[in-house]
Amino acid sequence: MMKTTTKTADKKVKSDLPRNKILQGDCIEMMKSLPARSIDLIFADPPYNLQLGGDLTRPDNSKVAGVEDEWDKFSSFGEYDRFSRAWLLEAKRLLKDDGAIWVIGSYHNIFRLGAMLQDLGFWILNDIVWRKTNPMPNFRGRRFTNAHETLIWASKSESAKYRFNYDAMKALNEDLQMRSDWTIPLCTGGERLKKTDGQKAHPTQKPEALLHRVIMSSTNTGDVVLDPFFGTGTTGAVAKKLGRDFIGIERESEYIAHAQERLKSIKAGDDEMLKPIEKRAEPRVPFGTVIEQGLLEPGTVLFDHTRRFSARVRADGNLVARNHTGDHKGSIHKVGAALQGLPSCNGWTFWHFENKGKVWPIDVLRQEIRSQMQE
Repeated sequence: MMKTTTKTADKKVKSDLPRNKILQGDCIEMMKSLPARSIDLIFADPPYNLQLGGDLTRPDNSKVAGVEDEWDKFSSFGEYDRFSRAWLLEAKRLLKDDGAIWVIGSYHNIFRLGAMLQDLGFWILNDIVWRKTNPMPNFRGRRFTNAHETLIWASKSESAKYRFNYDAMKALNEDLQMRSDWTIPLCTGGERLKKTDGQKAHPTQKPEALLHRVIMSSTNTGDVVLDPFFGTGTTGAVAKKLGRDFIGIERESEYIAHAQERLKSIKAGDDEMLKPIEKRAEPRVPFGTVIEQGLLEPGTVLFDHTRRFSARVRADGNLVARNHTGDHKGSIHKVGAALQGLPSCNGWTFWHFENKGKVWPIDVLRQEIRSQMQE
């Protein structure tokens, strides 16, 4: 009976959500209007509280178009902290138990936000350095060029089973583990939204490449992404392209108009092409199956890509090898680790074989078997 009630409640929450809508108004009040535990991911680009003291000019005395809008002005750190704590509390209420949040900021605010996240019980998973390839110079020459921003990725709690599409991130990074320093240019050129007078529509518009990585890494198709500081809609634009639903909250009518125009021109992609491939979810294939199916013969010599280490295949799917530390027998993983003197080894990618003059990782044989399973 309890399960049925829970399922009914979940369906009601899903139907109550204003999916793919922009809500106009104060972010905290609008967040309060949404049902609890309804959001999969929150991306927040809150006011920086830049504390600017006067105009900034270039060496030729031309004015730099910085962030001078009223939404970034707070009378004190105390006022900023009260505002930040209020929206973060709502963020925690809205997130599903296994949901997560990304918060981006500069040195002006990110440390205050990070402390609040921890104080409120969020569990920090990573901090990401977004290194800008084309940062604005430090025109006064009295500080280092501010060439990066920091993103904090946190789950709702320490025990949350948050989503991380590891294999998708690895694929985006040429089959290497994605690192926590991301080199992405500022939003410029055709991507930068402009007013009719040619000025920037929003002073801190983020590049879609940054949001692509955020959303792709920590959501699945059909998930709901909330952006409480929607601006000109970068989060919504990327979510729509990637087959995710979005909810945007924005106070300024001018930004909403730009966002709506932008979103109208975007067509969602093919759902099947948007789902991240998860190798861990693929059928398990023991190495012994490769031998059973005759894809490798007993006695075949395997080697690493440098040919420094080698081992022979036994009929039972184990390997045998010898080096200066002695004889080794066991699984492809155990023998690979022992020969290298390491605690672990992924034997599927470590070991290679030769066929018709070409060298292949044994993982191609596992993929061949998996393809047969799906036929």
